[in-house]
Amino acid sequence: MSKIELLAPAGNLEKLKTAVIYGADAVYIGGEAYSLRAMADNFDRKTMIEALKFAHDRGVKVYVTLNIFPHNDDLKGMPEYIKYLRDIGVDAVIISDLGVFSIVKEVAPELEIHISTQANNVNYKTAEFWYKLGAKRVVLAREMSLKEIKQMREKVPMDLELEAFVHGAMCISYSGRCLLSNYMTGRDANRGMCAHPCRYKYYLVEEKRPGEYFPVFEDERGTYIMNSQDLCMIQHIPEIVESGIYSLKIEGRMKSSYYVATVTKAYRQAIDAYLRDKQNYEFNPKWLEEVSKASHREFSTGFYFGKPKKQIFSTSSYIRTHDIAGIVLDYDESSNIAVVEQRNRIFKGDEVEILTPKGDNFSIKLNVIWDEEGNEIEATPHPQMIYKIKSEVPLKPFDMLVKEKGDMNE
Repeated sequence: MSKIELLAPAGNLEKLKTAVIYGADAVYIGGEAYSLRAMADNFDRKTMIEALKFAHDRGVKVYVTLNIFPHNDDLKGMPEYIKYLRDIGVDAVIISDLGVFSIVKEVAPELEIHISTQANNVNYKTAEFWYKLGAKRVVLAREMSLKEIKQMREKVPMDLELEAFVHGAMCISYSGRCLLSNYMTGRDANRGMCAHPCRYKYYLVEEKRPGEYFPVFEDERGTYIMNSQDLCMIQHIPEIVESGIYSLKIEGRMKSSYYVATVTKAYRQAIDAYLRDKQNYEFNPKWLEEVSKASHREFSTGFYFGKPKKQIFSTSSYIRTHDIAGIVLDYDESSNIAVVEQRNRIFKGDEVEILTPKGDNFSIKLNVIWDEEGNEIEATPHPQMIYKIKSEVPLKPFDMLVKEKGDMNE
């Protein structure tokens, strides 16, 4: 398979449009039910139809998650929902559970099925089993190494697609299956309501000293309580592609539009550069620099090169050096004035970086800012306010104004 798919997350319509514009070949979204990211904005039926049109008009596929492990009550209404997804033209559904799989086959047998990473796909016999049942793709567990993936690719039918995560958060539990959230908060992680208790701050109690709580301190040496590193494989695109993985998946339906834009763009550039000239491919450090600007924990390569020596990292804090200040809505070439929707406050005189879907980013200085009525203003204090700036360099819709995070509160 010479074609490699870049699959990006889309937690809402804005993020879907961002992923499409910034280079995704496909996006994965959740509906209002049956998804493992129930706390994301997700898509109602109206916005899902709009999302499909926007993506399909630009040649991008849309996959819908149905990857909860349903209890009996969760099955109510599911056949009708699956028929609806088929009728509006969803490209595939992502499934973990055999019962859900059987419903799809009963009511919408023509609908393409991808088997979620939640199904613990770690060996070729499992992949072969799903293929015989009618699955088109298997999403590999994050616990697999590149060596194991190559072995799987050799043993399964070539028309069974393999998908794997290459970037984003790593769950502390095996393939994301977790009981801790349900036990502590009553929110079932396996039904889309994870409260992320693995990120909580904890105290230690010794059994013979009840009531004496010892804080688990975090200092420069760190603490090692359930803080998994984030996955980042942008420096290893050749190894990923040559392992036989067809779809390279970015985690992050709960992440910001800025995260979606910068990570999707960087991986798009890296993948295209490698496929364009494999023999002379060189990694561009700018790609790692760009993905490092968006919110993340310390990066690692996960299990791809064998079991990591230290997957639990020393800090629960996120690294976040840059953030989005605004999204360009329109640009008038005759006046060089751009219309922008605010995301974070900026000030007259600020220098901002322009993140653009194609080509290198560049910087401009905001010598003047106008409000929507054309009055000069000193800052943009109101969330999602519409304002105008002047840029001699033409801007496009979905270009983003980016600032270093420390500069947001000047």
